Order: sequence, then structure tokens, then C-alpha cells
Amino acid sequence: MSKSLKKGPYIDEKLLKKTSGLKAGDATVVKTWSRSATIIPEMIGYTFGVHNGKDFISVRVTEEMVGHKLGEFSPTTKFARHGGKMQKEIEKGK
Repeated sequence: MSKSLKKGPYIDEKLLKKTSGLKAGDATVVKTWSRSATIIPEMIGYTFGVHNGKDFISVRVTEEMVGHKLGEFSPTTKFARHGGKMQKEIEKGK
């Protein structure tokens, strides 16, 4: 369930404060644990290190990401592979 329109999007104030001293397109990575923060137009061009529970995944914000959450671009699980006899034969053939 999404947040009500009356309340508006959730924006972490600490993220805005951290980016205020930086230039857009700078190589500095802003680390954050706030996966639920909504991406706003002021964040375009910055690189965020979004925590996935173990590591910080670098996420460079572009125009297409506005309105989404930061956590959507930092997967929390790692896909190993599908198992089975066919998969082993395919990998052996490579």
C-alpha cells in the first residue's frame, strides 16, 4: 500500500542535507540506509550508496528514476542460478 497523496512523498531530510554541499555529477558517493526515500528532481546527477543489508550498492540517479524509491535500485537478494540436469549440461558445454 502506498502513502496517501495528502501526506506527500517520503523524502529523507538527511539526504538533502548531504547533497546540498556537493555538485551534481560529482564522484562522491552519499551513503544511505534510507531505502524508502522517494527520488525527487533535486537528486538527479548524484550517486547514492544504498544499503542492501550487507553492502552499499552505487545508484546514480537519472531523470527516469524520479518518483521511485531508492531501494528499488539496490537488490537485496543475489540470484545464484536455476539448478537441474539441463543447467549443468549447458554450463559444461561453455
